[in-house]
Amino acid sequence: MDVILLERVEKLGAIGDVVKVKDGFARNYLLPNKKALRANEANRKVFEANRARIESENAARRGEAEKEAGNFNDVSVTLIRQASNTGQLYGSVAVRDLVEAITADGHKVTKAQVVLDKPIKSIGVYEVKVALHPEVSVTVKVNVARSPEEAEMQAQGVDVMASMFEKDEAGFVEDYDPNAEPGATAEVREESTEGENAEG
Repeated sequence: MDVILLERVEKLGAIGDVVKVKDGFARNYLLPNKKALRANEANRKVFEANRARIESENAARRGEAEKEAGNFNDVSVTLIRQASNTGQLYGSVAVRDLVEAITADGHKVTKAQVVLDKPIKSIGVYEVKVALHPEVSVTVKVNVARSPEEAEMQAQGVDVMASMFEKDEAGFVEDYDPNAEPGATAEVREESTEGENAEG
Protein backbone atom coordinates (compact mmCIF):
# COMPACT_ATOMS: atom_id res chain seq x y z
CA MET A 1 0.00 0.00 0.00
CA ASP A 2 1.25 3.50 -0.83
CA VAL A 3 0.88 6.06 1.96
CA ILE A 4 1.69 9.74 2.47
CA LEU A 5 3.65 10.27 5.70
CA LEU A 6 2.28 12.90 8.09
CA GLU A 7 5.40 12.80 10.25
CA ARG A 8 8.91 11.43 10.01
CA VAL A 9 8.90 7.67 10.49
CA GLU A 10 12.23 6.05 11.18
CA LYS A 11 13.55 3.93 8.28
CA LEU A 12 10.64 5.07 6.08
CA GLY A 13 10.85 8.78 5.28
CA ALA A 14 9.96 12.36 6.17
CA ILE A 15 6.72 14.39 6.14
CA GLY A 16 5.05 14.35 2.73
CA ASP A 17 7.00 11.37 1.40
CA VAL A 18 4.93 8.81 -0.48
CA VAL A 19 6.21 5.39 0.51
CA LYS A 20 5.21 1.81 -0.12
CA VAL A 21 4.58 -0.19 3.07
CA LYS A 22 3.07 -3.55 3.94
CA ASP A 23 -0.73 -3.39 4.19
CA GLY A 24 -0.73 -4.68 7.78
CA PHE A 25 1.80 -2.06 8.91
CA ALA A 26 -0.31 0.70 7.35
CA ARG A 27 -3.65 -0.61 8.67
CA ASN A 28 -2.49 -1.54 12.17
CA TYR A 29 0.01 1.21 12.90
CA LEU A 30 0.44 4.14 10.49
CA LEU A 31 -3.21 4.92 9.71
CA PRO A 32 -4.77 4.47 13.20
CA ASN A 33 -1.93 6.48 14.80
CA LYS A 34 -2.43 9.29 12.26
CA LYS A 35 1.14 8.96 11.04
CA ALA A 36 0.08 8.55 7.41
CA LEU A 37 -2.75 8.81 4.89
CA ARG A 38 -3.54 6.43 2.06
CA ALA A 39 -1.90 7.80 -1.08
CA ASN A 40 -4.83 8.61 -3.37
CA GLU A 41 -5.74 11.75 -5.30
CA ALA A 42 -8.17 13.10 -2.68
CA ASN A 43 -5.70 12.61 0.17
CA ARG A 44 -2.87 14.16 -1.85
CA LYS A 45 -4.98 17.30 -2.33
CA VAL A 46 -5.89 17.37 1.38
CA PHE A 47 -2.26 16.91 2.34
CA GLU A 48 -1.00 19.63 -0.02
CA ALA A 49 -3.71 22.03 1.24
CA ASN A 50 -2.69 21.38 4.85
CA ARG A 51 1.04 20.84 4.31
CA ALA A 52 2.10 24.18 5.82
CA ARG A 53 -0.05 23.58 8.93
CA ILE A 54 1.17 19.98 9.33
CA GLU A 55 4.80 21.08 8.98
CA SER A 56 4.43 24.00 11.41
CA GLU A 57 2.67 21.76 14.00
CA ASN A 58 5.46 19.24 13.60
CA ALA A 59 8.08 21.98 14.06
CA ALA A 60 6.31 23.17 17.24
CA ARG A 61 6.20 19.61 18.63
CA ARG A 62 9.85 19.14 17.70
CA GLY A 63 10.72 22.38 19.52
CA GLU A 64 8.94 21.15 22.66
CA ALA A 65 10.68 17.79 22.39
CA GLU A 66 14.07 19.49 22.05
CA LYS A 67 13.34 21.56 25.20
CA GLU A 68 12.30 18.37 27.01
CA ALA A 69 15.45 16.62 25.74
CA GLY A 70 17.48 19.27 27.56
CA ASN A 71 16.03 17.97 30.86
CA PHE A 72 17.22 14.48 30.00
CA ASN A 73 20.93 15.24 30.37
CA ASP A 74 22.60 12.26 32.03
CA VAL A 75 19.32 10.76 33.20
CA SER A 76 19.98 7.45 34.84
CA VAL A 77 17.47 5.18 36.56
CA THR A 78 18.18 2.26 38.86
CA LEU A 79 16.00 -0.83 39.05
CA ILE A 80 16.56 -3.27 41.91
CA ARG A 81 15.56 -6.78 40.87
CA GLN A 82 16.03 -10.30 42.17
CA ALA A 83 18.48 -12.29 40.09
CA SER A 84 20.31 -15.61 40.16
CA ASN A 85 24.01 -15.97 40.97
CA THR A 86 24.80 -15.76 37.28
CA GLY A 87 23.05 -12.39 37.02
CA GLN A 88 19.97 -13.68 35.18
CA LEU A 89 16.86 -11.82 36.36
CA TYR A 90 13.86 -13.69 37.70
CA GLY A 91 11.49 -12.18 35.14
CA SER A 92 12.62 -9.29 32.98
CA VAL A 93 12.59 -5.51 32.76
CA ALA A 94 10.03 -4.41 30.18
CA VAL A 95 9.00 -1.06 28.71
CA ARG A 96 6.35 -0.56 31.42
CA ASP A 97 8.99 -0.83 34.19
CA LEU A 98 11.19 1.71 32.42
CA VAL A 99 8.30 4.17 31.93
CA GLU A 100 7.48 3.92 35.66
CA ALA A 101 11.13 4.45 36.66
CA ILE A 102 11.67 7.40 34.29
CA THR A 103 8.36 9.01 35.35
CA ALA A 104 9.27 8.56 39.03
CA ASP A 105 12.50 10.41 38.19
CA GLY A 106 10.38 13.40 37.14
CA HIS A 107 10.24 13.00 33.33
CA LYS A 108 7.13 12.54 31.26
CA VAL A 109 7.36 9.59 28.86
CA THR A 110 4.87 7.20 27.33
CA LYS A 111 5.23 3.53 26.50
CA ALA A 112 5.31 4.39 22.79
CA GLN A 113 8.38 6.60 23.29
CA VAL A 114 10.60 3.98 24.94
CA VAL A 115 12.53 2.03 22.30
CA LEU A 116 13.48 -1.34 23.76
CA ASP A 117 14.39 -3.96 21.16
CA LYS A 118 14.10 -6.81 23.63
CA PRO A 119 13.36 -7.05 27.37
CA ILE A 120 16.33 -6.75 29.74
CA LYS A 121 16.99 -10.17 31.28
CA SER A 122 20.23 -9.80 33.24
CA ILE A 123 21.83 -7.31 35.61
CA GLY A 124 24.07 -4.60 34.19
CA VAL A 125 23.98 -1.06 32.84
CA TYR A 126 22.02 -0.53 29.61
CA GLU A 127 21.45 2.45 27.35
CA VAL A 128 17.83 2.79 26.30
CA LYS A 129 16.61 5.16 23.60
CA VAL A 130 13.61 7.38 24.33
CA ALA A 131 12.07 8.97 21.23
CA LEU A 132 10.48 12.21 22.46
CA HIS A 133 9.56 13.05 18.86
CA PRO A 134 10.20 11.28 15.54
CA GLU A 135 13.20 13.58 15.05
CA VAL A 136 14.36 13.97 18.68
CA SER A 137 15.57 11.14 20.85
CA VAL A 138 17.58 10.89 24.07
CA THR A 139 19.43 8.08 25.79
CA VAL A 140 18.64 7.00 29.33
CA LYS A 141 21.06 4.87 31.36
CA VAL A 142 19.29 1.97 33.03
CA ASN A 143 21.16 0.35 35.90
CA VAL A 144 19.68 -3.07 36.76
CA ALA A 145 21.12 -4.55 39.96
CA ARG A 146 20.26 -6.81 42.91
CA SER A 147 20.95 -4.22 45.61
CA PRO A 148 21.59 -0.47 45.91
CA GLU A 149 25.25 -1.28 46.74
CA GLU A 150 25.60 -3.33 43.57
CA ALA A 151 23.93 -0.56 41.56
CA GLU A 152 26.45 1.92 43.01
CA MET A 153 29.37 -0.32 41.97
CA GLN A 154 27.95 -0.73 38.46
CA ALA A 155 27.44 3.03 38.16
CA GLN A 156 31.16 3.43 38.86
CA GLY A 157 31.95 1.05 36.02
CA VAL A 158 32.60 -2.14 38.02
CA ASP A 159 31.49 -5.31 36.25
CA VAL A 160 29.74 -6.91 39.22
CA MET A 161 29.38 -10.35 37.62
CA ALA A 162 33.07 -10.54 36.60
CA SER A 163 34.27 -9.46 40.04
CA MET A 164 31.91 -11.98 41.66
CA PHE A 165 33.34 -14.86 39.61
CA GLU A 166 36.89 -13.80 40.51
CA LYS A 167 35.89 -13.90 44.18
CA ASP A 168 34.39 -17.37 43.76
CA GLU A 169 37.47 -18.74 42.08
CA ALA A 170 39.78 -17.14 44.61
CA GLY A 171 37.77 -18.68 47.44
CA PHE A 172 37.96 -22.13 45.93
CA VAL A 173 41.44 -23.04 47.19
CA GLU A 174 41.10 -26.08 49.42
CA ASP A 175 43.85 -27.08 51.82
CA TYR A 176 44.41 -30.80 51.57
CA ASP A 177 44.03 -32.67 54.82
CA PRO A 178 46.31 -35.75 54.67
CA ASN A 179 44.06 -37.60 57.18
CA ALA A 180 40.96 -37.17 55.04
CA GLU A 181 39.64 -40.49 53.80
CA PRO A 182 37.03 -40.24 51.02
CA GLY A 183 37.58 -37.72 48.28
CA ALA A 184 41.36 -37.73 48.74
CA THR A 185 43.22 -36.56 45.67
CA ALA A 186 44.23 -39.18 43.10
CA GLU A 187 47.98 -38.91 43.80
CA VAL A 188 47.51 -39.62 47.49
CA ARG A 189 45.33 -42.65 46.73
CA GLU A 190 47.97 -44.01 44.37
CA GLU A 191 50.71 -43.59 46.97
CA SER A 192 48.72 -45.47 49.59
CA THR A 193 47.88 -48.37 47.23
CA GLU A 194 51.55 -48.63 46.21
CA GLY A 195 52.44 -48.80 49.90
CA GLU A 196 49.94 -51.65 50.43
CA ASN A 197 51.31 -53.57 47.44
CA ALA A 198 54.85 -53.26 48.76
CA GLU A 199 53.75 -54.60 52.13
CA GLY A 200 51.89 -57.52 50.53
